[in-house]
Amino acid sequence: MERVSFRNRDIEVAATLHVPDSFDETGRHPALVIATPGSSVKEQIGANYAARLAARGFIALTFDPSYQGESSGEPRDLEDPAVRVEDIRCAADFLVTLPFVDEERLGLLGVCAGGGYAIGAALTDHRFKAVGTVVATDIGHAFRTMQPRETLLETLRELGRQRTAEARGATARRDPWIPDSLRAAEDAGIDDGELLEAVAFYRESKYRHPNSSNRLLFRSYAHILAFDAFALVPELLVQPLLAVVGGRRGKTGQYEAGHRLVERSPARDKDVFVIEGAGHYDLYHRAEYVDPAVDRLASFFARHLG
Repeated sequence: MERVSFRNRDIEVAATLHVPDSFDETGRHPALVIATPGSSVKEQIGANYAARLAARGFIALTFDPSYQGESSGEPRDLEDPAVRVEDIRCAADFLVTLPFVDEERLGLLGVCAGGGYAIGAALTDHRFKAVGTVVATDIGHAFRTMQPRETLLETLRELGRQRTAEARGATARRDPWIPDSLRAAEDAGIDDGELLEAVAFYRESKYRHPNSSNRLLFRSYAHILAFDAFALVPELLVQPLLAVVGGRRGKTGQYEAGHRLVERSPARDKDVFVIEGAGHYDLYHRAEYVDPAVDRLASFFARHLG
């Protein structure tokens, strides 16, 4: 691994470059950009996939989103899909400046919300020759449909009130993405199995990381709720596509989203690969599920990137 950085306009994006053990810097190699889930930093899910794909011969770049982790940008904890998509394009800009990267063999992998962002980038950046997703989620669709319409509209009204308050000097509002602990989830009466798995992974496992704040700037909702990752897929997504989904369905909707994405894609080479028994968060870190996902992804990328 090598710590690197690149620019997204005036933001310094902190990244990690993973290279194969047999890496020869005098050669020209295929390279992958890996887009991580919402609230995640490069040392978590991105590192799990980048390390495994580097072991299979690919250069893999994973990074902290703008405004989050070790990357710069104010206000902190902003989740703006347009900026997340531009981060991915800027990651490609960085890779093509490296003499050992073959610019004709760039691939893109997105996990969870990063899957939706990866699709958003691939629509208009055809330097990416193949696109893979793992438990892909269109974050805008998910946030719009996870609550009744009246609750959604009240969120928008509250957003307006909060922005007005902040314009007048109030402290910026930051809400937890998920409960800060399993005890907090229990105290809140949460019994959804997938949400509890998310809390266990991010807040109480070895993958908990100090740079992952678990805070979402409230004004992010204005950007998230207007985002649609898959709308232009039939018109603009030309690349081969592989969507890896978990066979155990849940409220994240990853199984349905992966199938919807592939159905909408006009690509001739497209496929859904179902990991039976795996739930959404199993495909973040459990080797018995991540390894077969990576095997299929490595084969897919090798076929299209060489």
